[in-house]
Amino acid sequence: MEIRRCGWCEKDDLYRKYHDTEWGKPVYDDETLFEILVLESFQAGLSWYTILKKRENFKAAFDNFDHQKIAKYYEVKIEELMQNSGIIRNRLKILATINNAEKFSEIQKEFGSFSTYIWGFLDGNPIVNQPQTSNDVPATTEISNKISKDLKKRGFKFLGSTVMYAFMQATGMVNDHLVDCSFRN
Repeated sequence: MEIRRCGWCEKDDLYRKYHDTEWGKPVYDDETLFEILVLESFQAGLSWYTILKKRENFKAAFDNFDHQKIAKYYEVKIEELMQNSGIIRNRLKILATINNAEKFSEIQKEFGSFSTYIWGFLDGNPIVNQPQTSNDVPATTEISNKISKDLKKRGFKFLGSTVMYAFMQATGMVNDHLVDCSFRN
C-alpha cells in the first residue's frame, strides 16, 4: 500500500515524523498543551519547520516546558535565554512565555485543567475537515478567533488567531490532513 502524506511535510524525515505521529492527533495532557502553546507562540512570524528543528533546544532551555518553573523566571534567566543560540532569541516572545505560564496556571485553577478550558471551545470534540488540497486549509477560523480573543482577555500574549489555529491543528483540536492522506485517522 502506498503511503500518502500532506504535501507540506515532505521536506525531510523530521517533518514527516512530526506529521505522521503528532499533527492532528488529539492532545488532552496539560503539559503537552503548554509545550505546543509555547512553541506556537515562538513560531509567530516564522516557519513551523524552524521551530520544530529547535524543539529539543527549547525543551532544555525552558525547563522541559514546566509552566510553574517558567512563571518564576527572573532577569538572570531571561538574559541566559537571550544568549542561547539554540532557540529563537526574541525578548518579547520570552517575556510572553513567562507571562503565559502564569496565565496558564490561572486557567488551570479556574477550570481544573487547561485541557478542559481549551477543549471546551469545541465541546470536547475535534473538528474533522475535508480538505482536498492545502489551499482548502484555512489560516484562521471563527473558533480560532474566539479562542485568541478569550486568551488575550485573560492576559496571554503572542497568541493571535493564526497562531491559535496552528495550535488547534498541532493538538488535534482540528484535523486538517488532506482527504487522501494515509495519516488522516
